[in-house]
Amino acid sequence: MPLGSDPLSELAIPDGTTVEEHDLVTDGDVIIGGQSTIEFGVRGRSVIADERVRFGGHIEAEGDCRLDMWCDVEDNVLVGEDAYIGERVHIGGELRVAGDLDIGDDVDIENGFEANGWIVIRNPMPTIVFLFVYLSQLLRIGEDDAAQDLVEEMLGEDDDQKPILIPRGASVSDDAWRVSTPATIGDDCRLHGNIRAESLEVGRDNVIFGSLRGREDVVVGKGTEIKGDVTTRNGDVRVGPGAKIWGDISASTVELHENATVDGKIRARDGMRMHTDEVLSRPDESAAAMAEMAEELEAADDDGDDAETDEERETATDTDDTEEVEADETEADETAADDEAAENTPDDTESTEEGENEPETDGDAAEASE
Repeated sequence: MPLGSDPLSELAIPDGTTVEEHDLVTDGDVIIGGQSTIEFGVRGRSVIADERVRFGGHIEAEGDCRLDMWCDVEDNVLVGEDAYIGERVHIGGELRVAGDLDIGDDVDIENGFEANGWIVIRNPMPTIVFLFVYLSQLLRIGEDDAAQDLVEEMLGEDDDQKPILIPRGASVSDDAWRVSTPATIGDDCRLHGNIRAESLEVGRDNVIFGSLRGREDVVVGKGTEIKGDVTTRNGDVRVGPGAKIWGDISASTVELHENATVDGKIRARDGMRMHTDEVLSRPDESAAAMAEMAEELEAADDDGDDAETDEERETATDTDDTEEVEADETEADETAADDEAAENTPDDTESTEEGENEPETDGDAAEASE
């Protein structure tokens, strides 16, 4: 995201976000703009709230938790790492921090607090001011790359799990999500409440227990269920394959996939058309996962082929060595046989000498008999 853009200019719900028993649950961070109301409890990796944010439940943060001035939390605040609590914050339960605690003046914690690290009583700099000052210093000394890395780290752009971004002045409850900005919902989410925004883009395979209403375009992705109406005042509605709308659709133009289902009525002032296209331009995570799996299998097959080739080479080498050894043994046996045959064969010279001596022996015997 460019440094000049506003990270809280839209409601952004990442993939896999769910609402469980009045808790907003995500594996990533939660970043909330000022003067917002969150009737849910919040569970995430790190929780950052601007000034005057009111929570209707508890906060559970695996990482850090930063609450700016005048924030109000109805229940407990549990922090897995460090906590930064601004002045005049009210916590209706207890505060437990596994790391260090920076706490401001006039903080009201009804059931006390506990921290395993250092406890510093001071007024932590508000989050927005802190980020502004830090980024200004980095840009002033020419560390543009470091500033960009900081923004990406805060927004989770290099992370597999994107953060929940709730814009300034939002109202989030079990009844409705109301924002005055565009809203983007990821894939595989399960949300409760009607969603009201300037425009809406709902991803794939979601379940929304409520209706969608926007002033501009509304897009419903593949396999998503909307258990309510889909309405836009001035824009169009596009519905993807396998999506199901349990209520009515009302828009200027309605583009409905041929495999989508609408249980209610369709009101299109400027007409309606059927289509067979995908309605979202974002990459399909399932397709990417399948491609990655195919690459891994192909790599495994290549490794197997290489292993087989190595085994074949080793086998061929062993066979050649065996043949050479057998050939050497055969030559040695033939040489030994030739030597033995040569030893057993009588010498011609000796035979001749023995033959010459035999007559002489016979003559001597005749003379002796005379």
